[in-house]
Amino acid sequence: MTHRIRVTFHGRVQGVGFRATARDCARGLSVVGWVANQPDGTVLLEAQGEPQHTQDLLRRIRERMAGRITREDFELSRVSANEDSFEIRR
Repeated sequence: MTHRIRVTFHGRVQGVGFRATARDCARGLSVVGWVANQPDGTVLLEAQGEPQHTQDLLRRIRERMAGRITREDFELSRVSANEDSFEIRR
């Protein structure tokens, strides 16, 4: 069953390659969505796919960005039918 997650990452997450890392972490997983810097210094990520794939994405990001993330705000979001990749938004 496909679902969509929305995660706000807090910490030292801008200017450290976080968005590119998230995109790299999504490669090879069956997830679509996006990642973007926010004006308040956080990074917002939306990812959609099977629960195991979205959890794998978060696990990969946490492993690669360990020490940079101080908090995550997690929620489920509405599934979108209009995406076919995982991208960086500016």
